Amino acid sequence: MNHPELDMDSVRERLATMRAELLEESESSRESRDTVMLDQTSVGRLSRMDALQGQAMAKAEEERRQLALRRITAALARIEQEVYGECIECGEWIARKRLAWDPLVLKCIDCAE
Repeated sequence: MNHPELDMDSVRERLATMRAELLEESESSRESRDTVMLDQTSVGRLSRMDALQGQAMAKAEEERRQLALRRITAALARIEQEVYGECIECGEWIARKRLAWDPLVLKCIDCAE
C-alpha cells in the first residue's frame, strides 16, 4: 500500500512535471556541453580555459539532472509497486511533509540521520 496520507495522482503529476523540467533543461543546455573548439591563434589561453571550465560545469550539471531523472523513475516504480512513502530502511511511513518537500526521499528522518 502506498502512503495512506498522500494522493498518488498528484504525486505522479508532480514527478511528471519534475521530469519534464529536467528534460527541457537538459535539451536547452546541450550546446554548452559540446566539445570546446577555439582557435588558439585568435583566442587566448585564458579564454580557452574559461570555455573548458564552463563545459565541465555544464557536464556536471547534466550528471546531476540524469541522477534526478533516475530517482524520479525509481519513485514512479515504487508507486507502481505500492511501496511509495515507505522508508527503505525501517519500513515506517515517511512523514507527509517530508515527502511534500522532496517526493524523491527514500528514508524517514530518523533513518536519514
